[in-house]
Amino acid sequence: MNAAVRAVTRMGIYVGAKVFLIYEGYEGLVEGGENIKQANWLSVSNIIQLGGTVIGRARRQALHTRGGGPTRSRGSRLNIIIIAEGAIDRNGKPISSRYVKDLVVQRLGLDTRVTVLGHVQRGGTPSAFDRILVGGALLSCPGPPPACTSLLVKTKEVQKAMDEKRFDEAIQLRGRGGNNWNIYKLLAHQKVSTEKTNFSLAILNVGAPAAGMNAAVRSAVRSGISQGHTVYVVHDGFEGLAKGQVQEVSWHDVAGWLGRGGSMLGTKRTLPKSYMQKVVENIRTYNIQALLVIGGFEVRATAGDQVGARTLENELCIVMCVIPATISNNVPGTDFSLGSDTAVNAAMESCDRIKQSASGTKRRVFIVETMGGYCGYLATVTASAGGADAAYRLDETRAGPGPLSRNEKCHEHYTTEFLYNLYSSEGKGVFDCRTNVLGHLQQGGAPTPFDRNYGTKLGVKAMLWMSEKLRAVYR
Repeated sequence: MNAAVRAVTRMGIYVGAKVFLIYEGYEGLVEGGENIKQANWLSVSNIIQLGGTVIGRARRQALHTRGGGPTRSRGSRLNIIIIAEGAIDRNGKPISSRYVKDLVVQRLGLDTRVTVLGHVQRGGTPSAFDRILVGGALLSCPGPPPACTSLLVKTKEVQKAMDEKRFDEAIQLRGRGGNNWNIYKLLAHQKVSTEKTNFSLAILNVGAPAAGMNAAVRSAVRSGISQGHTVYVVHDGFEGLAKGQVQEVSWHDVAGWLGRGGSMLGTKRTLPKSYMQKVVENIRTYNIQALLVIGGFEVRATAGDQVGARTLENELCIVMCVIPATISNNVPGTDFSLGSDTAVNAAMESCDRIKQSASGTKRRVFIVETMGGYCGYLATVTASAGGADAAYRLDETRAGPGPLSRNEKCHEHYTTEFLYNLYSSEGKGVFDCRTNVLGHLQQGGAPTPFDRNYGTKLGVKAMLWMSEKLRAVYR
């Protein structure tokens, strides 16, 4: 559908016609107003690869509701309700998907479908995390595995609390899952703050795109709004801040961002020292009192530049927070960067396909080059998850026969071309060699569930921390 919308829109503009996009299908045509917008060439950019329809759709019945009939108010185009198979209400009565569907249809009049996932959730190939989980757990336990007695006791306590309808206590007993539930409740539905603050916060991305950036921006925006703050987003990093590409956002402006890859705000590697004076001017113009920077290795230099300039510019004496987001997982002082899980899975899936090709052609060695700069995280973890027989990285090399995983900057001499020539020469008459440079394939794609949840948690934590500091500093 999106490919057709794009083609028709641009062809119409090409022949000189005015093209309008009607949102929400026939309902939008009946309601008019903001549902009908004139399109330009850029209106349909970057939609050809998206599934579904970006302009929405509705059934024909809406055509017969003109003149005061029931029409659905504009809001979320798609509403998803997820039900656990054993869900019960506070009285212990089962909540079935059929019951929820009938309730939505009767009370809201929405076209509703039920999809039971069932055993689909048990199938499929394991993720990179699941593949390396057992090995990591065994290496971290030098002695015999700990006894499971305490776990069994806790499990029984959870069930007892459920039977006695002490649901809040049951959530706490389950551990960190309770925190996930609280964050979900905070972000799922718009929260109107009872008290509007005078604080203004800005959010921007720096460095290369990383999956999960959009999830972090979304959660930071919504948690900031729920705190009563004015929240701005900055397009194209610090260069955009210098040029005044600052936009105030509302709760619904970040709807649908959770599963989007890349950076919806745009991101650049440009550091603020190149535009420091203009950055300061726009911080003053928009009265920005806190800055959330989401990015990779560059954020360290960014924070250093701004802190160093505080003695010269009072406007830079603001609350600053950094969320590490880079596929290289190389931000100093952090254990895990947003986007690296998605990148590892992308590289691993590529290796799986390469191994399928190799299995059909005996006596062949594949050299796979990953990104990551001087950090060997991607090469190492991809080698573990993909079953490679060798991994080349800057600080250490592990080698063996078969498929190889090589970090892009592991050695000034051990380049991908050198390894290819070496193996091709040594393997003459025994095996041949092929190279695969994954490149920016690792930066693209939708974020994994881990990066979506991780980005969401980091965004909320960062905004709550900045809110606390703002209230402590500004009286």
